[in-house]
Amino acid sequence: MNSIILRAGTRALSGLLLLFSVYMLLRGHNEPGGGFIGGLIGATGFVLYAIAIGATEARTALRAQPQNIAAVGLGIALLSGLAAALFGDAFFTGQWLFLGATETDKGLPLSTVLVFDIGVYLVVFGSVLTLAFAMEEEI
Repeated sequence: MNSIILRAGTRALSGLLLLFSVYMLLRGHNEPGGGFIGGLIGATGFVLYAIAIGATEARTALRAQPQNIAAVGLGIALLSGLAAALFGDAFFTGQWLFLGATETDKGLPLSTVLVFDIGVYLVVFGSVLTLAFAMEEEI
């Protein structure tokens, strides 16, 4: 059995890792980071939780099958590529929308690049957790 210190520390650290993974995801299309590294960091939080508490409890905390998360992420990434076709552009051409834009302010930029990064995040997150949970349950 794992120590109580490991279990208590894991509960705090897992939340911080998930929060940091979302930060890395959101800053990724303008600076270093993005969906891949964000997904790895987020999965690390659940892998640590699985090691400290157990894979069954980690699956319960996740509330969704990791394979389903990866499949949804793949669909989101594909839809972000198809969005360009609506405007007659090539597949995966970035499309931008500026919410609240005025003549003096650019507004809040939203793009299909961010949607693609979210899809990659979910694919990496789900894939890593599928493998990690399978290995943890085998032990």
